[in-house]
Amino acid sequence: MLFDLKSVFLVEGSEQRESCMLDLSAVDIDGVFPFTSPVEVTAVARNRTGLVTLSLCCCYDYSRCCDRCGEAFIKREQKRFEHRLVQTLADEGNDDYIETPDFTVELEEIAVSDILLDLPQKNLCREDCRGLCQICGQNLNNGSCSCEQKAVDPRLAILKQLMDE
Repeated sequence: MLFDLKSVFLVEGSEQRESCMLDLSAVDIDGVFPFTSPVEVTAVARNRTGLVTLSLCCCYDYSRCCDRCGEAFIKREQKRFEHRLVQTLADEGNDDYIETPDFTVELEEIAVSDILLDLPQKNLCREDCRGLCQICGQNLNNGSCSCEQKAVDPRLAILKQLMDE
């Protein structure tokens, strides 16, 4: 979706708002399609003292399997992103600004990039996920198991035998 910002660039103190829905259901991340519903994007462009900023609010459902316990989970995410917009860049290598020579930005491209770059490296069903028992495989979030948790490194088992005698 093309977001026309000419009026925002030309009038100091102006503001423009746009909303759209993005379908990311075909986005494949490590063999998983984690976006279970359309992404709601609300964009606001503001010109304050000649500096144009683009603020994005993205809401979406994110579905994955927990990296610790293996349980599937869905989280409702609400992320905010901000970008500074300029008409021309003096330095082509400057990633701090988005160049808009014709006063337009591709809203979908910016939102998708922001969302994908913000995805977590480790997917957890909750911050305090206890994971699985290393011996029996019991999900420790559902309760403890009866396994002896004091496991001995097999390379040091002979020393444990000496200590037990």
